[in-house]
Amino acid sequence: MTKKNYNMELIRTASFVMVVIVHVANYYCRAYADIGRGEYVFALILDTVSRISVPCFFMLSGALLLNRNEPLRKNGRRLIHILTALIFWSIIYYFFNTRFMGTPYNLAEVLETPVEAHLWYLYAIIPIYLVIPFFQVMCRGMNETLDRALLAVGLGTTMFLYILSFTERETYLDVPIIGDRAYMVYFFLGYFIFKYRDELKKHFSLLMGIFLGSTALNIGMTLWFTYQTGNHYERFLEYGCPLIMISGASFFALLMQIDNGNIHLKGRTRRRIDLWCGCSFGIYLIHIIFLDSYKKYVNPEQLSAWIAVPGLAVGILVLSLISVYLIRKLPFGKYIS
Repeated sequence: MTKKNYNMELIRTASFVMVVIVHVANYYCRAYADIGRGEYVFALILDTVSRISVPCFFMLSGALLLNRNEPLRKNGRRLIHILTALIFWSIIYYFFNTRFMGTPYNLAEVLETPVEAHLWYLYAIIPIYLVIPFFQVMCRGMNETLDRALLAVGLGTTMFLYILSFTERETYLDVPIIGDRAYMVYFFLGYFIFKYRDELKKHFSLLMGIFLGSTALNIGMTLWFTYQTGNHYERFLEYGCPLIMISGASFFALLMQIDNGNIHLKGRTRRRIDLWCGCSFGIYLIHIIFLDSYKKYVNPEQLSAWIAVPGLAVGILVLSLISVYLIRKLPFGKYIS
C-alpha cells in the first residue's frame, strides 16, 4: 500500500476550502454595482487567491495517477465512482433547482450543460480518466527531455488558445494530447512538479515570489478592467488564464516542499486531516445546496462582504462536512461522495 503523502493532503485540504471561498466571494464580486468598493476589493482578493483551488485538484490527480503502474480495472472503478456521483447529484440538483430555486432546466441538454454549474468539474475529469491508463504508460516511458517538451507544448498551446479567445475566433488546429482546455495541462503540471520536486527545493524563494507576483498582478488587472468597464471582469480568473496557471503551479510546488516534502503529523491531527480529505469530494458536490439556499433569501447588499464571505464560507464548510460525514455512514454513501 502506497504511503500517504501529507503534503498532498494539505494541498487537498486548502483546495476544497478555497473552492467554497471562490463561490461565496464570486457572489459578491458579481454584485460590483451594488456593494461598496472596499467590499468588492476584499471579495476579489479572496476570489483571486482561491482560484488556484481547482487547478490544484487537477494537479493532485496528475501527481498521484500519472506515475502509477496500475491495472486497467482500477481505473474502471474510478470512472464508475465519478459517473455514479455525477448521475446522483445531477438528479439531486435537478429537483433542488426546479422545485426549490425555481430555475428551469431542460434534461435534453444534460450532455451539454451540467444541471448545476459546479458539476462541470466532473464533465471535465471523466474524459481525462478515460485515457489515464494510456497516459500512465506514456509517462513511464518519458525522460526529462520529453517531460519538458510535453510541458512546453501544453503551456504554449494553452496560452495560444487563451489569447485567441479574446479575438472571438477559433482555430482549426487541435493538439490531441492537450485538447482545447487547460485541464490536461494541469494534470501534466502536477506530474511534473511531483516528479522533479527535489530539484524545485532550491527555488523556494523564487516560487514564493512568482506566486505572490502573479496573484497580485491578476488582482490589479482585474480591478483595472472592472473599473474601466463598470462590471466585474472575470476573464483573468478563468482557469485557462496563464496567471492562474502560474499561481496554481507555484502554490502547488511550494506546499510540496514543506517539511522537506514529507510532512509528519501527530496521530490526532492526521486523523482529522484524513477525515476532511476523505469528505472533500462530497463537500465539493454538496456545498452549493447551502450556498444557493442563502442566495435565494439574501442579496449581496443586505450583508456586508466583510462579514458574509468569511462567515458564510466557514458555515457552509461546517454544514457540508457534517452532511457528507453522515452520508458516508450510509451503505451507499461512499459511492456518491
